[in-house]
Amino acid sequence: MWKFGSRTHFVKELWSLDEGEEVSLQGWVYRRSELGGLLFLRLRDSTGAVQVVFKEGNLPKERVDEARKAGIESSIWVKGVVRRDPRAPGGVEVVARDFRLIGPSENYPIRPGAGEEFLLDNRHLHIRSTYMRNVLKVREVVISAVDRWFRENGFVRVEAPTFVGAAVEGGATLFEVPYFGRKAYLTQSSQFYLEALIFAFENVYTIQPSFRAEKSRTRRHLTEFWHAEAEMAWADLDGMMDVVESLITYVTHEVVDKASENLKALNRKFNPVEERFPRISYDEAVDIAQSKGVDISWGDDLGTEAERTISLEFDVPVFVHRYPKEAKAFYHKPDPNRGEVVLCADLLAPEGIGEIVGGGQRIEDLDELLGRIREEGLNPDDYQWYLDLRRYGSVPHSGFGLGVERLVRWITGIGHVRDAIAFPRTPTRLYP
Repeated sequence: MWKFGSRTHFVKELWSLDEGEEVSLQGWVYRRSELGGLLFLRLRDSTGAVQVVFKEGNLPKERVDEARKAGIESSIWVKGVVRRDPRAPGGVEVVARDFRLIGPSENYPIRPGAGEEFLLDNRHLHIRSTYMRNVLKVREVVISAVDRWFRENGFVRVEAPTFVGAAVEGGATLFEVPYFGRKAYLTQSSQFYLEALIFAFENVYTIQPSFRAEKSRTRRHLTEFWHAEAEMAWADLDGMMDVVESLITYVTHEVVDKASENLKALNRKFNPVEERFPRISYDEAVDIAQSKGVDISWGDDLGTEAERTISLEFDVPVFVHRYPKEAKAFYHKPDPNRGEVVLCADLLAPEGIGEIVGGGQRIEDLDELLGRIREEGLNPDDYQWYLDLRRYGSVPHSGFGLGVERLVRWITGIGHVRDAIAFPRTPTRLYP
């Protein structure tokens, strides 16, 4: 008799069982068909899918009739026996002995050939698809690997506020929100708060959302994205790049080790990174972009097309370092040997993906930081607590931010970052 919670096995465990072993499964109808008086339901759970065969005589007629009412995405319970059959998908199927229709599903709207906008409007249902489940599984492995690398390499996990009082990356991309009669903003980055925390823990990191009011409608921009950020006391630009290289290399190995089946299901051939990341200057990057016909001048930030073009020249991620001062935020430390550039670096993923990490060495001197704030036309009063970090025991330090969705996009080979997160937010999408 069926009762709630009476599952004995997950689907992925069936292939290790003996022929004729009895099992109870719970899941959803992925596909269905009838042939020669037999009903076939493809049951999926969180671990995989298996074919279930219904035949009168193996179970009561009323149970077969009940199974025939199970539409796509109906939730079901099945009791049966394992049978090995080379004609079945994967060579294993379950012959039903009992059945219950738990949650009916009629006229499930997600069908083959559905358009992108329709799927986005119905993302709450589309995340059940094989495609989305595989992408999101890779995402889960990526975030777990990032977290593990930091913890195993002496970093302390911390949290930073979502409501902030001033810009980190520039006022043009701030989401303003009312805050008890005052103006507040959704954080663009946790960087400033992580900088404060290095004085307690030295090496810190966080993994949490950041918000950018960018109207860009490219394949790599979201208005809300997940940000893995780190700050390190006593670290310079080269030390920061060393950390990023080690982290990204580790993540690629973890994904191949733990999510290879998901990558295979996405038709993605991805190899873990085995070599050092090239490090080229901004000057070299501009030369590459110009030689490929990109309209860019020295002093411009690298846009989407420039980054795509540069990244196509390399088979592994490549660092671009020492951007012009005017192209980067005020907190980047100017190069002591070349004042017009700052000690920063972006990591560009190959295959045209472009930037996945941005970071650099921070200004540790109070007067120098004040000068850059004023130079950028900002009000020092808005940054008093940040300036305090330079007044009381300042140290050389560096940090970076990693865009989780961009990293997932590169590893999975998907076409747009909006598929690298369950519920994407873009300038045109706030539903569901």
